Amino acid sequence: MKKFDFLSISFGLLLSFIALYFMLRPSAATSAPASTISVVQVGNIAWDQTEMTIADMKTFVTGTGFVSQAEKNGGGLSYESGFVKKLGWTWKTPYGAPAKDAEPAVHLNQSEAASACRYFGKRLPTEAEWNSAGFVEQRSNPPSGYIKGERYPFPGGSTPAVSHCLSGCGDYKGVAPAGALNRGTGHVLTGTTKPGVNGLLDMGGNVWEWTATERNGGYITKGASWWYGPERQKESDMESKPSDIAVVYIGFRCVADAVKQ
Repeated sequence: MKKFDFLSISFGLLLSFIALYFMLRPSAATSAPASTISVVQVGNIAWDQTEMTIADMKTFVTGTGFVSQAEKNGGGLSYESGFVKKLGWTWKTPYGAPAKDAEPAVHLNQSEAASACRYFGKRLPTEAEWNSAGFVEQRSNPPSGYIKGERYPFPGGSTPAVSHCLSGCGDYKGVAPAGALNRGTGHVLTGTTKPGVNGLLDMGGNVWEWTATERNGGYITKGASWWYGPERQKESDMESKPSDIAVVYIGFRCVADAVKQ
């Protein structure tokens, strides 16, 4: 009888521990808020197809109460014969006017970008990861114009035609209000340009993208922006910027390590 009681008690404790484990473990459905951005898998990494959007930034802010440094400073920066603070220019109002939900989020420094990615269960890519996804075609059956294993000179492929930049790219017009900028037309809405290498959008042009790679006392940004011509989009171009800088032409995109099945 004692042996039976001991086995019954042990079995009951085991069931209790199992139940407690399933009750307390994080749920996959609730582990991170849902992003509105489509995902493209490149190798073992799931890439946001576009840059971080205003829509997802609103979700991040609502969930955390986040206030950017540019907002605290009264505005982010633009370049006019040197960096100047633009009063009222923040991720919400990149050119001084309210942004549309599909615009890329800018005026955010590197740590703020990393925090926004973490909120969605993601992270900033490294420079090496960015170069691999942005220049080396890795799809099994890529569409016409792309060859698996080919390394391209531009994130758009053989030419920068799918990109949005100052000149020498596609025929796109940015959303900045007339007279807001002394150069260029600003960024376009995410999803406006055509897909490039690996089906990603705006890896070349539109806005610089923060990475997680430190260099020369700052962090590397990749892809160039609407401020420059396509020559800045090339893989060899390496731009290191201070981690605390928040500029009208710097944004970011998030990645996640693919879950092994």
